[in-house]
Amino acid sequence: MGSDPSLRQFLTLVIGSIGLGYVLYGRKQAHAVALGSGVLLVVVPYGISHLPALVVIALLLMVLPFLLHRFLV
Repeated sequence: MGSDPSLRQFLTLVIGSIGLGYVLYGRKQAHAVALGSGVLLVVVPYGISHLPALVVIALLLMVLPFLLHRFLV
């Protein structure tokens, strides 16, 4: 994963779209972890310039609500 601007733009679009889905789900179901994870997924791509780190952080944020639900509830 080099510094290809089109790849970065595509990843930002995909991660932001998934984040929007999490926000809508978290708001409708009153699920605070999904809502917070969604907001972070929308905002994080604009603050991280290193693509591999962006992918890893985004994957962790996507899995976080499922892990917390499985192990804490």
